[in-house]
Amino acid sequence: MYWIGFDIGSSSIKAALISADDGSFVSMAQYPEKEMSITSINPGWAEQDPEVWWKNLCIATKKLLSENNVDKNNIKGIGISYQMHGLVVVDKDLNPLRPSIIWCDSRAVATGENLFQKVGKEKCVDHLLNSPGNFTLSKLKWVKDNESDIYQKIHKFMLPGDFIALRLSGECVTTPSGLSEGIMWDFKKNDLADWLLEAAEIDPKLVSKICPSFSEQGYVNKQGAMESGLPEGIPIMYRAGDQPNNALSLNVMEPGQIAATGGTSGVVYAISGQENTREHTRINSFAHTNHTAQKTRIGKLLCINGTGIQYSWIKNELTHGLSYNDMNQQAETIPIGSNGLCILPFGNGAERMLENCRKGSRILNLNFNIHKTPHLFRAALEGIAFAFVYGMEILQNDGVDIQSIKAGNDNLFRAGIFSKTISILTQSRIDIVETTGAVGAARAAAYAFGDFSSIAEATASDAIQLTYEPDNNLNEYKQVYETWKKALNDYID
Repeated sequence: MYWIGFDIGSSSIKAALISADDGSFVSMAQYPEKEMSITSINPGWAEQDPEVWWKNLCIATKKLLSENNVDKNNIKGIGISYQMHGLVVVDKDLNPLRPSIIWCDSRAVATGENLFQKVGKEKCVDHLLNSPGNFTLSKLKWVKDNESDIYQKIHKFMLPGDFIALRLSGECVTTPSGLSEGIMWDFKKNDLADWLLEAAEIDPKLVSKICPSFSEQGYVNKQGAMESGLPEGIPIMYRAGDQPNNALSLNVMEPGQIAATGGTSGVVYAISGQENTREHTRINSFAHTNHTAQKTRIGKLLCINGTGIQYSWIKNELTHGLSYNDMNQQAETIPIGSNGLCILPFGNGAERMLENCRKGSRILNLNFNIHKTPHLFRAALEGIAFAFVYGMEILQNDGVDIQSIKAGNDNLFRAGIFSKTISILTQSRIDIVETTGAVGAARAAAYAFGDFSSIAEATASDAIQLTYEPDNNLNEYKQVYETWKKALNDYID
């Protein structure tokens, strides 16, 4: 028997099978092989057709079952991970009224700021742990203010994962974790922030039924089964946004644990046991998948836009065909500190952790008599690692006690300089684990059903691919980091 997990990204849809016996990974498929398109009618806008997600999920599912010769009747149930912060609105026939306004769309920034001013900083921070920002509720308010004809037809609004569950089951259901990522969850009340919806002039009846993240959230109906190739009647047992789910996939569930990713952008997602924040302008705080009124588990999310995209820019524009492994090996020939060469990697839009500073990347202290391309490679890796460490200092200022760091096996964390720099400066062990969000979602569903007693048991078959431990070079690394941080402070001022 198997469990199936879906990861609904903005680039592609991934489907993964795990064994119901021990949680081990069986196989994965994704569709399309090339990235899904994002429509941008105006600058800063980003939309996708949610029906395309569904069609691609159905193709990926059938491909997965066919290529592995798996009888659909051996699938026990479903877990769903999805791109965070998006908005889908459906009519009474449960059909989308407009394209989804996805996570990277910035049209609702002013709308969220107006809501923040209207409600007040103290109440927002105390009850929401965030400002309304450019998140799901603000996007819905934008629709109300700018597309009133569409708003009048809305039966329910939902997050991307909720829409996929709707297509599978025919039911409109959401979760506390999802509502918190849309900035609609009142942590003091442990309920919907109806007062915020009232301030936004949004009818609370538009909110879907609320179920726990780990629970029976619906069953695949006849239509969902026919289109997806899954058996009718199996349960949807779990759903969560991609970053909380990534943490779960790495078994990051308790205070002091951190899940990090180093792709195009970088994310540090830290678990806290406290319902408070001092850094609401630089990080976001969401209900983690295992958060309850009795056991506080807050996921504090720090996003760094300018990370892997900088290293890939150097590769594509300056290396004439070198691989990342080649670049990493050349960087290893250069001493700590890159002989004074310093790079600030913030060249991918406004950086929230820098109070939305948007000044571009900086290459400092370049000396034509000293520095060669390997210096550039090392300075880039060090600069990105320093940005992660700087972000973790913000998390520590927000009450996070860093005890351990786990990361997926992506390009940046495979670079020894990058991971070693973070490990030494934070004095933390870093474990690199080979897993994916779709696999994590499948395991979470199995755990919710009762096949496993804990997420740790469900993920026990994952091998640690690589471990980085702090060594004795702390003072040397700290000296270089402090020089980098001074350059950063000068850059921000």
